[in-house]
Amino acid sequence: MGFSKQKAELAVAKSGSSDIQVAMDWLLSHEDELENFPNEDSQPTEDSQPNDQSNAESQSDTTEGQVVKSIKCEDCGKLFKTQEEVEFHATKSGHENFSESTEEKKALTEEEKKEQLAKIEAKLKQRRLEREAREKQEALEKERNRIKSGKEMLEAKKKHDELEMRKLVEQRKREKEEERLARQRVKEQIEQDKLARKAKFLGQPPETPQTQPQPQQQVAQKSAASYSETFGAKEPLSAVRLYVEMNRKDGDGPFSLMTNYPKKVFGPEDYDVPLETLGLGPRAILIVSKS
Repeated sequence: MGFSKQKAELAVAKSGSSDIQVAMDWLLSHEDELENFPNEDSQPTEDSQPNDQSNAESQSDTTEGQVVKSIKCEDCGKLFKTQEEVEFHATKSGHENFSESTEEKKALTEEEKKEQLAKIEAKLKQRRLEREAREKQEALEKERNRIKSGKEMLEAKKKHDELEMRKLVEQRKREKEEERLARQRVKEQIEQDKLARKAKFLGQPPETPQTQPQPQQQVAQKSAASYSETFGAKEPLSAVRLYVEMNRKDGDGPFSLMTNYPKKVFGPEDYDVPLETLGLGPRAILIVSKS
């Protein structure tokens, strides 16, 4: 595929796979580190020289008996031994100006090879550490966003539940008022029917019933501090507290809910607990105490 044997073996070892495509991908992604890597198997041998007639002819055509020993990149000055190296360098760097040169590209010594290999491994390790650090940072950021999103969802759900609870209490209040007015109209109609039958029996014109608001007012004053409401056994204590807040007539201000028998004062930690769990079912009396 245009790469030396040493580079191919290094790609197989580093990529951990003998698949050609995997090795090629590794070579192309690490071309900067492999630029000065030894390419010994690409040196011309005695067996290959007789078969390459075109190369021999090009060398014999050089002026003044000079022998072409390498190909030089006029853009950066680097030397290459084979056409494959030239093509690889041109693809990587985008350089286009090359010429034949009598300079010989020196082969790397064993120490230089080891040093070059160590540099490549160091760069690979550095890139791996940078990638791991970047992935860790992305994971932390993702977790922060998840926690923030969860808190926002909980807050939105809490506000929604409170709004629904208020709507429910308002609806119950309207329904009770409508029922009270309906019962009152039925009672008035019954009273009118009685008076009409009595007047007909006595031969007198029907009397108009006189309303007596004073006794009703006294009853209202007497029961002004008492509330009666039906709640579901699964509803939390906060529903009762919200009902008291919306119906109390003793002014604003903090208050607490408590029972006498057994005596217990309910705190904020009890507001989300169902009524049946707190022992407030099937019937219970709660006292509203100002704090």
